[in-house]
Amino acid sequence: MVEDYISKKDRIISTSIDIICESGLSALTTKNIAIKENMSEALLYKYYGSVDEVLKDVVDYYFKFDKGIRATVSSKESSCIDKVKTYVDSYATYYDNYYALSVIMLQYEELLHNPVTRDKVAEATLARRSFIEALFRKAIENKEIKGDIPAEQLAVLLTGMIYQLTLGRRYVFKRETFQSELNSYLERVIKVLTID
Repeated sequence: MVEDYISKKDRIISTSIDIICESGLSALTTKNIAIKENMSEALLYKYYGSVDEVLKDVVDYYFKFDKGIRATVSSKESSCIDKVKTYVDSYATYYDNYYALSVIMLQYEELLHNPVTRDKVAEATLARRSFIEALFRKAIENKEIKGDIPAEQLAVLLTGMIYQLTLGRRYVFKRETFQSELNSYLERVIKVLTID
């Protein structure tokens, strides 16, 4: 019944994300999409002219909430460290609710080699890291945390943590949510950085 309200393009994007999650980026073909969507390839071409067009929309979908999350975090009346926590928590919740989508992060390297997705992936990934870096820089300036580790390195550390925990969930089953695991790691890092 719900499927009646979802556009065909949105269903194709969702199916494509599932294919990538299950079998990798190389498995994303018009034939595989058509099979999973129970449609002919000819009908698929009514919506998308190529796999690259589908992939572009998959990447757009993956990054579509970024600006909203950054705006929400920026507007909060709280410390910069609390903003970092809120930012991380937002993505962790998002990935917990749509596990397959988080796998797109694990495809960055290949997406950077595709001329259709390269610019979007690079721009959005750098924007994510820059936002986190700015929060850490302000936290250091406000003496919320020690300045022993530069904000740029803290941003790399945090984004690397997110990437590694996402990757780890691909080969090790975890009972706890991604959100609780990531928040636990972040809390430990912040505890080390907190000024006594």
